[in-house]
Amino acid sequence: MDVVLELFDTFLLDRLYASAFPISPSAAVYHALDLAQSPNRTWSGLQEAGVESMYKYQPASSYLSFQPSAWAHMSQWPRDNPWRQLLSLYMITWIFGVVIYFVCATASYVFIFDKTTTNHPKYLKNQISLEIKQTMVSMPMMAIFTAPFFLAEVRGYSKMYDTTADGPGMWYNFFQFPLFLCFTDFFIYWIHRGLHHPMVYKRLHKPHHKWIMPTPFASHAFHWLDGYAQSVPYHVFPFIFPLQKFAYVALFMFINIWTVLIHDGEYVANNPIINGAACHSIHHEKFEWNYGQFTTLWDRVGGSYRKPPQSMFERSTPAANGKKKPE
Repeated sequence: MDVVLELFDTFLLDRLYASAFPISPSAAVYHALDLAQSPNRTWSGLQEAGVESMYKYQPASSYLSFQPSAWAHMSQWPRDNPWRQLLSLYMITWIFGVVIYFVCATASYVFIFDKTTTNHPKYLKNQISLEIKQTMVSMPMMAIFTAPFFLAEVRGYSKMYDTTADGPGMWYNFFQFPLFLCFTDFFIYWIHRGLHHPMVYKRLHKPHHKWIMPTPFASHAFHWLDGYAQSVPYHVFPFIFPLQKFAYVALFMFINIWTVLIHDGEYVANNPIINGAACHSIHHEKFEWNYGQFTTLWDRVGGSYRKPPQSMFERSTPAANGKKKPE
């Protein structure tokens, strides 16, 4: 996340923090008068003008970096201040999560989602609006508890690495992807199954099962603690195993896209290994089956696997007749 943070700092947050928390009254006057006319003025030019800064720029990555403008040196909260980093990461997690949600869910709804699902008797009135509302309530809360993980990564407490030379080797650049998926698939299965325990189900997980016939907008429509609990394995992984920085960003985006895909109602993955939309639709309707995230492995081991019936993959069969329901 340090690369993402550097990107946002350079093009947005430096200026916001400099305006909200200027380093001194004289500097505030300077940046108001001078930077307004020359916002890309270099730091060396500010040093010549007598402006001091405690921040020393260090690129987050050898592969991609963004040279900071003078704004990076104009705030009482320098870039490496942990409270600034925590606040910035919280806003990025929240806003970026909302953007990914709407882009992916909308694209899935427009181009993939089977619209006849809305005619199903178990499809709720105004369901999409309700799904979006629940997501918008949950996301800022999930971001509060996710940002500390990102802060720990940015401040060097994880096993994140930048170049191949910093990591275990070239082989690991490829191996980290299946390792991440296997690790998270295992723990999410058991967390998800635990959320169905009677002691916690009604309060935490039942709000997500309101959507018996889900749309792509149901993908993130959780109680915030439910959604956070199922995300913990993603964030714990880089504190246990090495993970390349850009691989982590790619996996973070993949996870959000995958979460949308298993709610899109397009039953194309008639595969005994992949836990696709068909498997997950059975889970939404029958509750006690198919808890898996990416694969059916742990459902098979845990005795909770239910194979989707062939009728779910017959595109000519209208969902409105209920024939896409599991047998």
